[in-house]
Amino acid sequence: MLIFCLLVVVIFSFTFDPGSEYTKEAAPGILWVAFTFSGMLGLNRTFSHEVDTGSIHGILLAPIDRGAIYLGKTIGSFIFMFIVEIFTLPFFIVLFDLNLENHFLQLVTIIFLATIGFVAVGTLFSAMTVHTKTRELMLPILLFPVMIPVILAAVNATGSILNLDEWSKILGWIRILVAFDLAFIVLSYLTFDFVVEE
Repeated sequence: MLIFCLLVVVIFSFTFDPGSEYTKEAAPGILWVAFTFSGMLGLNRTFSHEVDTGSIHGILLAPIDRGAIYLGKTIGSFIFMFIVEIFTLPFFIVLFDLNLENHFLQLVTIIFLATIGFVAVGTLFSAMTVHTKTRELMLPILLFPVMIPVILAAVNATGSILNLDEWSKILGWIRILVAFDLAFIVLSYLTFDFVVEE
């Protein structure tokens, strides 16, 4: 995941002139392309080990709430993805010659919230597609349309931060991310039991 993420950032850094106005406009999209596609690599592996070894049946027979399995997988995916993002971010800032001044923590907050939404839905869909023969293809087809609000809010908020806009302009996008995160964590938690049964 980390290598893929860094490769995307490095390749795009050769394409654009660092520090130019056009680079500032394109940078948020580039950053989130790197994050979402590297995150997809991780989500494809969320349940594959358990299914390939047959241990998924033992996990489902364990005397615990199925929602706890979902939360554990979601937290694990979030940790891996967030670590990759935090390692990638300094390279992104240096290669694109971006000036964040005092906005670095705001950018980390946006990444944190968007990643929660991404893995919350991605973990559920990963459980849905893990038994299919074309799971690597099916997961992005199912996930990306649902993720449009998160990606849209993350890209716009990142763009506002890179333009050093006022906090009030970013706050609207943060509200969308928080609402999406809460709604889909609850929805995924409640429906996970039915998904793994199927």
